Amino acid sequence: MGEVLGKVLVVDDDEVIRQLIAVNLNLEGFEVETATDGQDCLDRVLDVMPDVITLDVMMPCLDGWATAEKLRTEEATSHIRVVLITARAQDDDRRRGLGIGVDAYLTKPFDPAELIQVVRDLAADGRR
Repeated sequence: MGEVLGKVLVVDDDEVIRQLIAVNLNLEGFEVETATDGQDCLDRVLDVMPDVITLDVMMPCLDGWATAEKLRTEEATSHIRVVLITARAQDDDRRRGLGIGVDAYLTKPFDPAELIQVVRDLAADGRR
Protein backbone atom coordinates (compact mmCIF):
# COMPACT_ATOMS: atom_id res chain seq x y z
CA MET A 1 0.00 0.00 0.00
CA GLY A 2 1.45 3.36 -1.04
CA GLU A 3 1.27 6.79 0.49
CA VAL A 4 -2.20 8.09 1.30
CA LEU A 5 -2.95 10.90 -1.16
CA GLY A 6 -5.27 12.68 1.23
CA LYS A 7 -8.51 12.32 3.11
CA VAL A 8 -11.85 12.77 1.36
CA LEU A 9 -15.33 13.11 2.85
CA VAL A 10 -17.88 11.88 0.30
CA VAL A 11 -21.35 13.36 0.86
CA ASP A 12 -24.32 12.02 -1.09
CA ASP A 13 -27.78 10.83 -0.05
CA ASP A 14 -27.73 8.14 -2.78
CA GLU A 15 -25.92 5.12 -1.34
CA VAL A 16 -24.97 3.74 -4.78
CA ILE A 17 -23.33 7.00 -5.87
CA ARG A 18 -21.73 7.50 -2.45
CA GLN A 19 -20.17 4.03 -2.62
CA LEU A 20 -19.13 4.45 -6.27
CA ILE A 21 -17.23 7.64 -5.44
CA ALA A 22 -15.77 6.17 -2.23
CA VAL A 23 -14.53 2.96 -3.89
CA ASN A 24 -12.95 4.82 -6.82
CA LEU A 25 -11.13 7.25 -4.52
CA ASN A 26 -10.10 4.49 -2.13
CA LEU A 27 -8.62 2.41 -4.96
CA GLU A 28 -6.68 5.49 -6.05
CA GLY A 29 -5.05 5.80 -2.62
CA PHE A 30 -7.29 8.21 -0.73
CA GLU A 31 -8.55 7.67 2.79
CA VAL A 32 -12.33 7.99 2.45
CA GLU A 33 -15.11 8.74 4.92
CA THR A 34 -18.77 9.12 3.92
CA ALA A 35 -21.76 11.17 5.02
CA THR A 36 -25.39 10.75 3.99
CA ASP A 37 -26.42 14.42 3.72
CA GLY A 38 -25.31 17.95 4.44
CA GLN A 39 -26.13 17.85 8.14
CA ASP A 40 -24.26 14.56 8.53
CA CYS A 41 -21.31 16.23 6.75
CA LEU A 42 -21.32 19.20 9.12
CA ASP A 43 -21.69 16.93 12.16
CA ARG A 44 -18.63 14.88 11.13
CA VAL A 45 -16.32 17.30 9.30
CA LEU A 46 -14.30 18.41 12.34
CA ASP A 47 -13.70 14.79 13.40
CA VAL A 48 -12.71 13.72 9.88
CA MET A 49 -10.85 16.94 8.83
CA PRO A 50 -10.70 15.97 5.17
CA ASP A 51 -8.51 17.59 2.53
CA VAL A 52 -11.42 17.46 0.07
CA ILE A 53 -15.20 17.11 0.34
CA THR A 54 -17.26 15.83 -2.58
CA LEU A 55 -20.71 17.25 -2.08
CA ASP A 56 -23.95 16.35 -3.81
CA VAL A 57 -26.24 19.35 -4.32
CA MET A 58 -29.71 17.80 -4.15
CA MET A 59 -30.04 16.20 -0.68
CA PRO A 60 -32.70 16.13 2.04
CA CYS A 61 -32.21 17.92 5.39
CA LEU A 62 -29.44 20.25 4.23
CA ASP A 63 -28.61 20.57 0.54
CA GLY A 64 -25.16 21.00 -0.96
CA TRP A 65 -25.52 24.75 -1.43
CA ALA A 66 -26.28 25.38 2.25
CA THR A 67 -23.61 22.89 3.34
CA ALA A 68 -20.93 24.54 1.16
CA GLU A 69 -21.90 27.99 2.46
CA LYS A 70 -21.64 26.78 6.06
CA LEU A 71 -18.26 25.13 5.40
CA ARG A 72 -16.96 28.38 3.88
CA THR A 73 -18.17 30.62 6.73
CA GLU A 74 -16.67 28.54 9.54
CA GLU A 75 -13.00 29.31 10.17
CA ALA A 76 -12.20 25.67 11.04
CA THR A 77 -13.50 24.40 7.67
CA SER A 78 -13.08 27.33 5.29
CA HIS A 79 -9.80 25.92 3.88
CA ILE A 80 -11.23 22.50 2.95
CA ARG A 81 -11.49 21.98 -0.82
CA VAL A 82 -15.07 21.39 -1.98
CA VAL A 83 -16.21 19.64 -5.17
CA LEU A 84 -19.93 20.01 -5.93
CA ILE A 85 -21.37 17.04 -7.80
CA THR A 86 -24.80 17.52 -9.28
CA ALA A 87 -27.20 16.71 -12.07
CA ARG A 88 -27.88 20.46 -12.31
CA ALA A 89 -25.66 21.70 -15.11
CA GLN A 90 -27.09 25.17 -15.77
CA ASP A 91 -24.72 28.15 -15.86
CA ASP A 92 -26.65 29.75 -12.99
CA ASP A 93 -25.87 26.73 -10.83
CA ARG A 94 -22.17 26.91 -11.71
CA ARG A 95 -22.09 30.62 -10.92
CA ARG A 96 -23.84 30.02 -7.62
CA GLY A 97 -21.29 27.34 -6.70
CA LEU A 98 -18.36 29.52 -7.65
CA GLY A 99 -19.93 32.43 -5.77
CA ILE A 100 -20.03 30.31 -2.62
CA GLY A 101 -16.37 29.50 -3.17
CA VAL A 102 -16.47 25.85 -4.16
CA ASP A 103 -13.26 24.67 -5.81
CA ALA A 104 -14.71 22.48 -8.56
CA TYR A 105 -18.04 21.56 -10.09
CA LEU A 106 -18.81 18.21 -11.75
CA THR A 107 -22.09 17.21 -13.33
CA LYS A 108 -23.74 13.79 -13.14
CA PRO A 109 -23.21 11.48 -14.79
CA PHE A 110 -19.53 12.10 -14.16
CA ASP A 111 -16.47 10.26 -15.42
CA PRO A 112 -14.83 8.56 -12.40
CA ALA A 113 -11.38 9.28 -13.89
CA GLU A 114 -12.23 12.99 -14.09
CA LEU A 115 -13.46 12.99 -10.49
CA ILE A 116 -10.28 11.28 -9.31
CA GLN A 117 -8.12 13.81 -11.17
CA VAL A 118 -10.05 16.78 -9.74
CA VAL A 119 -9.81 15.40 -6.19
CA ARG A 120 -6.13 14.53 -6.65
CA ASP A 121 -5.33 18.06 -7.87
CA LEU A 122 -7.28 19.72 -5.06
CA ALA A 123 -5.79 17.48 -2.36
CA ALA A 124 -2.27 18.14 -3.65
CA ASP A 125 -2.94 21.87 -3.90
CA GLY A 126 -4.36 21.96 -0.38
CA ARG A 127 -1.28 20.21 1.07
CA ARG A 128 1.22 22.70 -0.37
